[in-house]
Amino acid sequence: MREYPGLRRRGFLAAASGVGALALVGCGGSDNDSGSGSGGGSDGKPRRGGRLRAAFAGGGASETLDPHLANLFADVARAKALFDKLADYGDDLSAEPRLASGWEPNAGLDRWKVTLRKAEFHDGKPVTAEDVLFSFRRIADPEKAFRAKASLEPIDLKASRAVDERTVEFVLKRPTAEFPNVLAAFGAYIVPDGSSDADFDKKPVGSGPFRFVSFAPGRSAVFRRNDAYWDGAPHLDELEFVVANEESARVNALLGGQVEYAHELNPTTARAHEGKSQIEIVRLRNSAMQAFAMKTDRPPFDDKRVREAFFLIADRQELIDGALSGAGVVGNDLFGKGYEYYADGLPQREQDLDRARSLLRKAGAEKLKVTLDTSAVAAGFTEAAGIFRDQAAKAGVTVEVKMGSKDSYWADILDSGTLCCYRSGAMPIESHISQRLLTDSTTNATKWHHKDFDALYQQAQSTKDDTERAAVFGRMQRRLYAEGGFLVWGFADWIIGTARGVKGVERKAPANTLDWARFDKVWLA
Repeated sequence: MREYPGLRRRGFLAAASGVGALALVGCGGSDNDSGSGSGGGSDGKPRRGGRLRAAFAGGGASETLDPHLANLFADVARAKALFDKLADYGDDLSAEPRLASGWEPNAGLDRWKVTLRKAEFHDGKPVTAEDVLFSFRRIADPEKAFRAKASLEPIDLKASRAVDERTVEFVLKRPTAEFPNVLAAFGAYIVPDGSSDADFDKKPVGSGPFRFVSFAPGRSAVFRRNDAYWDGAPHLDELEFVVANEESARVNALLGGQVEYAHELNPTTARAHEGKSQIEIVRLRNSAMQAFAMKTDRPPFDDKRVREAFFLIADRQELIDGALSGAGVVGNDLFGKGYEYYADGLPQREQDLDRARSLLRKAGAEKLKVTLDTSAVAAGFTEAAGIFRDQAAKAGVTVEVKMGSKDSYWADILDSGTLCCYRSGAMPIESHISQRLLTDSTTNATKWHHKDFDALYQQAQSTKDDTERAAVFGRMQRRLYAEGGFLVWGFADWIIGTARGVKGVERKAPANTLDWARFDKVWLA
């Protein structure tokens, strides 16, 4: 069966040491340590047993285990422990088969047959083609705002069908050369046919490596090993997710032995503990996009001259040095530095306050006042907000920094406000566009609504020739560079802390990819 690998990263990430966010060893069920685990060197044969406690920032009392609503890193880590997707992104951001054993297109690339592997849900029922179609139709429900909806848009779900129990024929609305990326889309988890909204928080049933035990929104979730997992049973007996929104709380819990894994530490913490004997610091270079998101559908950012002025106000290196303690590289107002299709030929933007003031005058915004929403929800956010406030003042712009709730920040900023701190883990550029920059994208934080841009995306999807497809993506990025709503000022290191006894931690896969938060492959020494 022919497989199409999807998007791949190039030079920048391939050459960087330890690029990406935390990942856990292996895609298969092997018991052999790869030698790239936490602590360095081979840790020998994995040990079975024990409970790993992992601390993440969470979403408060509104948290859910519905995998189609997964948005925060904590949501995704829990979802991938309980559920599977048909495919997921490998370390190089190519689509790798998961519940799908393979896929094959017709000559026109508008029909794809996907074959399922033999796998079972936690209740013992097999994963079937009908479960796949139910899951995708649920995600595509026009009354819902599920994350993967825009990514699944190319599929004609009414015409798609189950050929047999383990074969799905997907009929597409247009030729789609990189359809496997759709199968790997963020949030495209497979759930049992007939699952109701209420099922997910009471007793969710998935096909993932862990089974549900308990869930207290905003506090904790406990899962138990699934011995029948198709990819090999986890080494751990149990996995507990602990919500700790304050970075200091996650660090202190790790140092005090209350957890064994602390997600997302700040650079100052990393420097204080790196090379010490108490905990292990996993530093993964330049993996997280750092940005300010300007809402392009409302004043003052509905004027592209104001947006360009803000691009020119930013001193990116000062933001890297001050907000990230130098742990990152400058950005150029585009997502996906080093990924396939990235428009790396565009001039690197530099601060130009004279030009910024001139643009603001032309826009009638010489004494502009704007509120910048931020929160301590992510490393560097509050520091970046303060630095940018001072930079803007030099251009005659008054920026009022507004602190938001860590529990609701990500939901609040999607629709409210005009300017906010924003960040993203890794995904193919195509996925970033489909989920954040199309008119109907459910996480369109910049409110970028342009039908001609949507049409270009569809054109890129339908273009069979790689060079011609790259040219279309380049055209789209040049427009975003000129007048988009994301002021991408940097790409930050992603920093994780683990107890010394945690083994099997891989250091190559970015966040949002298959091997990130791969808790079924970790063990306790």
